[in-house]
Amino acid sequence: AAGALPPGAAPGGPKPAEVTARVHWTGQITDLRDASVVIECVPERIDLKEKVFAELDRVCAPGTLLASCTSGIPVDRLAASTTRPEQVVGLHFMNPAPLKDTVEVVRGPRTSPQSLDRALALLTSLDKTGTVVGDGPGFLLNRVLMLCIAEAAAAVGDGIADAETTDALFEGCLGHPMGPLRTADLIGLDNVHDTMTALCELTGDDHYRPPATLVALVEAGHLGRKAGRGFHEYR
Repeated sequence: AAGALPPGAAPGGPKPAEVTARVHWTGQITDLRDASVVIECVPERIDLKEKVFAELDRVCAPGTLLASCTSGIPVDRLAASTTRPEQVVGLHFMNPAPLKDTVEVVRGPRTSPQSLDRALALLTSLDKTGTVVGDGPGFLLNRVLMLCIAEAAAAVGDGIADAETTDALFEGCLGHPMGPLRTADLIGLDNVHDTMTALCELTGDDHYRPPATLVALVEAGHLGRKAGRGFHEYR
């Protein structure tokens, strides 16, 4: 939940301990019954997300805004699992969310103007900027980014260049702060794999199919930064 800083909070934002003190952890979805906004962020698996939205629809109050942090599953498909599609919106926070100032806001075809306004106001209260896009597999960011990561990984697998060279070219020639494979490592290669799999299923486009290089890393447990190794090694 967002709100005013607690008394005594340091200027420029609360300290980590102050933030964690305001967080309540629960393993029961029924504890969300009084929430005014719920942001779902379970793994990128269509059946799992649909199940969660159906449960949220059953548990949450009629006025609760239901948002998804999905990386590419159409918002309207998730909204179809509820009786309140006008109150469902996409809030695609990029990883790592605390360091990203902009959030991709996905307006489904049945998302009401009031729900969209509430979502944007929430982001403003979190000192983030919401940029609104239309609905569809991958929205805008991952419709493009996942293709880039897939092709970069495939090129590495084909022996055209190693991961270091691939990212260096994107950073040096195109001015990207981080190349596609370092970006994938930051997101988490398991998350990238799940997103590509969902997009391949939703679009029928084999260009989104996870390349063998990525699949091998995931199967070996080399999931990127969080595991200490992905396309690159991290110490």
